[in-house]
Amino acid sequence: MKEITAQIAKIGIVPVIKLNNPHRDAAPLAQALCAGGVPVAEVTFRAPGAGQAIRLMKEACPELLAGAGTVTSPSQIDAAMEAGAQFIVTPGFDPELVAECQKNRIPIFPGCTTPTDYHAALKFGLKVLKFFPAQQSGGLSKIIAMSAPFPQFQIMPTGGITLENLGEYLSCPVVLACGGSYMVSETLIEAGRWEEITRLCQASVEVVKAARAGREESL
Repeated sequence: MKEITAQIAKIGIVPVIKLNNPHRDAAPLAQALCAGGVPVAEVTFRAPGAGQAIRLMKEACPELLAGAGTVTSPSQIDAAMEAGAQFIVTPGFDPELVAECQKNRIPIFPGCTTPTDYHAALKFGLKVLKFFPAQQSGGLSKIIAMSAPFPQFQIMPTGGITLENLGEYLSCPVVLACGGSYMVSETLIEAGRWEEITRLCQASVEVVKAARAGREESL
C-alpha cells in the first residue's frame, strides 16, 4: 500500500475521470494520460460502467495506476477490485468502507474536511486523506490549519483544483498530491480531444516540478 502512495506522490496530480462511454474512450484516454506524463486515473463510480472503464484503461496501458473514485458502498469496492483498481477514493469518511478496504488490503483515501473526520481516520491508522471539496471547504488555509493538531496526515485536495492553483496547493509540505478534472473534463473527453488532454497533463507535470523545487529550496 505504501508503494501506491509513493507512486501518487511522485506524479503529484491525479486526474478525476467520469467516463460515459468506456468502450469508446477508455483506451485513448489512458494513452493520452500516459503520453502526458500522468500515468494515474481516478475513475469515478458516478457513471455506469466505471469498472469496465478501469479494466479497459489498464488493458490499454498496463503501467497506468488506476483507482476507483466516488465509491459509496462495499459492492462498489468489490467491483472496483475485480476490475483491477489499485486504490479506492470515497467522497466522505465511512467507517464501513474503510474497514472493508483494510480487510482487502487496498489503499483507501476517504474524504475528510473536519476535525471529527480526522479523528475518525486516526483511529483507523490512515496516513493519507482526501480533502474534499477542497476549495469550497476552506482551501489551502484550512488544510494548513488542520495539519497543526494532525501532523501525521498527508493530504490530497480535490475539488476546485485548476492548473492555475495547482502549484499553490503543492507548495504546502502536507499536500501529497492533488486530484483534478480540468485536464479530463467531460467536454474534452466527449470531443475526443486526446492531444489537448496530453498537453494539459504535460503542463501539470511542469507545475508539479516547479512546486517541488520550491519546496526543496525553502527547506
